[in-house]
Amino acid sequence: MAIPALNAAGPGSPVSPLDALPDAPTRRPVAARQNAAWTWARRSLWAWPFPLAVLALWQLSALWGWVPEQVLPPPAAVFKVFGELLASGELWDHLRISMVRVFAGFGIGLSLGLVLGGAMGLSPTFRDYFFPLFKAFSQVPVIGWLPLLILVVGIDEGLKFLLIAKAALVPVAINTCQGIQNVPNRLVEVARVYGFTRWQMLRRVVFPAATAPIWNGVRYGLTHAWLALVVVELLASSEGIGFLIVYGRQLFQLDVVLAAVLAVGIVGFVIDKLLAVSEAWLLRWRKPGL
Repeated sequence: MAIPALNAAGPGSPVSPLDALPDAPTRRPVAARQNAAWTWARRSLWAWPFPLAVLALWQLSALWGWVPEQVLPPPAAVFKVFGELLASGELWDHLRISMVRVFAGFGIGLSLGLVLGGAMGLSPTFRDYFFPLFKAFSQVPVIGWLPLLILVVGIDEGLKFLLIAKAALVPVAINTCQGIQNVPNRLVEVARVYGFTRWQMLRRVVFPAATAPIWNGVRYGLTHAWLALVVVELLASSEGIGFLIVYGRQLFQLDVVLAAVLAVGIVGFVIDKLLAVSEAWLLRWRKPGL
C-alpha cells in the first residue's frame, strides 16, 4: 500500500499555514550574503584609520621638520622614487629574482614539511623518535644557520634556497602533524564501520579533515619564506629586493630603502590574500561553522 506524500495537497485537503509563507530557504542565503557583505565592509573600514594616521604623522613630521629628511624622507619623495623604480624596470628585475628564490626555496620546504608532518601525524612511533630532534631544529632561527651553511655550500643560490626552505619547513610540518592528529575520532570510527582500507581512510577522511590546518601551515610557511628571503638578501646577495634595501642604505638614499620596503610589504600582502582566496575555494565544500 503506497503511503501518500505528507505535503501533497489533495482535493478538499486543508492548506497548511506554512504553505502561505514565502520561501524561507530563499530568504536566508540573501540575508547571509548581506550580513557577510556588511561585516566585510565594517572590517575594511576599521582597517584604514591606523595606516592613515601613521601616514599623516609621517607627513607632518616631514612638513614641520620633526625628523630630518635625510633620515626620514617625506611620503611624496618615497612614492616618487617607487614610481621611478617601477618605470625604469629596476624594481621589477629585483622582484623577479627574489620571487624565483622564494618559490624555489618554498617548494623544497613545502615538500619536506608535508612529508615530515604527515609521517609524524600518522605514526606515533616516528613522532616519538623524531619530534624532539625536529623541535630542537625548529628553535634555531634562520639567521643562526647562516655561518654554518656558508662554510658548507658557499654564498651562492644554494645558501638562499636552503635557508628559505628551512623557514617554510617548520610551520608546514607542525601544522600538518597537528591537523592529522586532530582529526575527530568519530569520523575515523565511521570509516572503520564502513570497512575503509587504509588508503581510503587517508584519502576520504584524514586528509579532507586536516586540509584547513595544513593550508594554514602553507600560508605561514610562505610568509616565513618571504621574510627569510629578505633577511638572506640583506646579508648575502648582490641582487634582489633585499639587496636593493642594502644598496640604498649604503648610499644613504633612504627614499630608495623605504620604496623597497614598501614593495616588500605590498608583495607579502598580495601573496597572503591570494592564499586566503585559494583557501576559501579549496574549502568551499565545508558547511558554515565547521
